[in-house]
Amino acid sequence: MGMKGYLHIPESIYCKACKQCGSRPVIALVQGGYVVKCPVENSHYQTQAGLIDIADWNIHNAALDDDVIGLKAYNEAV
Repeated sequence: MGMKGYLHIPESIYCKACKQCGSRPVIALVQGGYVVKCPVENSHYQTQAGLIDIADWNIHNAALDDDVIGLKAYNEAV
């Protein structure tokens, strides 16, 4: 357990940084289950309470640049 009772997600698990501040997300126990959230600001995106949903976090924290970078890499490879 880290500060504020959060669980840190191991570096070996792919998680996108918070698109609003760039922080690595943490897992917090709340009433109703667990949330993946920004450790800096509660108003930044957090998953629905329940199971630990890193996929949902990654979807909602995708920057517009992610698609552009992926497309550029694809076009350079072709």
